[in-house]
Amino acid sequence: MDKQIFAALEIADHEVRLLVGEFFNTRFNIIKVERVPVAGVQFHQLTEPNEVVKAIRRAAENASRMIGARIERVLLSIPSRDMMRKSLKITVPVSSFDRRVTVLDVREAVKNAMKTKVENGLALISAVCVRYTCNGISTRRMPIGELCDELTVDVDLLCANRKIAFEYVNCVEQAGLEVLDISLDSFAIAKEAALFEQTMDQNLILIRLEEQTTTLSLLSKGKLASCEIIEQGIDQWSKALVERYELPPAEAVRLVKYNTRLNQRRPLQTPIYIWSKNTKTYTLSEKELCEAIREPLESWMGQIEQMCRPILKAGKTQIVIVGEGGELQEIAEYVQDHLGAPAKVYYPETLGVRDSSLTGCLGLFYAYKDQQPLLNTDQVSVNAAQFEKAVTIGGLKKEKNSVDDSITKRLKDMLFEAKQK
Repeated sequence: MDKQIFAALEIADHEVRLLVGEFFNTRFNIIKVERVPVAGVQFHQLTEPNEVVKAIRRAAENASRMIGARIERVLLSIPSRDMMRKSLKITVPVSSFDRRVTVLDVREAVKNAMKTKVENGLALISAVCVRYTCNGISTRRMPIGELCDELTVDVDLLCANRKIAFEYVNCVEQAGLEVLDISLDSFAIAKEAALFEQTMDQNLILIRLEEQTTTLSLLSKGKLASCEIIEQGIDQWSKALVERYELPPAEAVRLVKYNTRLNQRRPLQTPIYIWSKNTKTYTLSEKELCEAIREPLESWMGQIEQMCRPILKAGKTQIVIVGEGGELQEIAEYVQDHLGAPAKVYYPETLGVRDSSLTGCLGLFYAYKDQQPLLNTDQVSVNAAQFEKAVTIGGLKKEKNSVDDSITKRLKDMLFEAKQK
């Protein structure tokens, strides 16, 4: 029986996201989702690191309390700012006495690739094996057990902004957690949504729309080719509402996300929101909402069109949208009409995390599972002894006078008695 529990952490522009998931045999289950608001991030820069540390610590403590075991290590997402890819072809002799490929040979190839120096200002985030060549035959699967004298591995070194990466890791460590592994957010999203497999005969543009920024990632030939970041997002649209109607920022964001139909040709004039201020009552119609955000929305779309035009002209291209922007009504239709290429919003299918904004955090699990054989480690994120004790009936001590705990205990007792009968 194979059971591994990991925690995936993402420092988004307005909140800290923490997922706790369990690989059980061949299945993957989400145990806990924790989202803690934070105001210390500005365009991926940590303007208030102490606030970020507090949010990470709070998210970890909340999740630990719920699962009954302390979270000790996390998988960490790093923004794709200044992302650069170095493609290498490494050849190593097969070391086994029977000339059959083992994971040790692949590790040696990756180890040699990671000796490559990267440019100043960048940090090596991960080394990804994209193709293996054995006896002149290329494959995307690790050729364990194949008979040959030497193995050639195509390795992509994915690098990103050094300062940002170090700041993110430092905040996690200050929160009392270890970093089990790191991965670029765009790469993790592509792993979760199985996007690499869709790019063998076409290009794919991944648009990650968050509150402060928009990340454009190009995937081609099964690889993450490049990433660019636009410092515009939902926040810029909601600010237009705040400036025009003096709405609370949180309400403005909610209106943009859940009440705006981006591709609506003739927005309705009926009220969609009502509020009062200084004893006066005000209303906002869908038409007024669309008019308020039109200018920043067109500016955002104009930048995307300009950056994507060469890719769209190069050949068949598909567009996938993720992030907070996945909540926007008709976002896919709006992007498709302006770029002239098929577009869709990706929503994870895993129970408990069917939210487009959690795609990157969820992808960290799969990115790490692929790397685990090369890392040669069996570490997990939680204290295994505490977790085993917690999931054993009667093992987790309940707080006295707690209604929820008493109900949970009764349910467990009922199930246990039913099994005995």
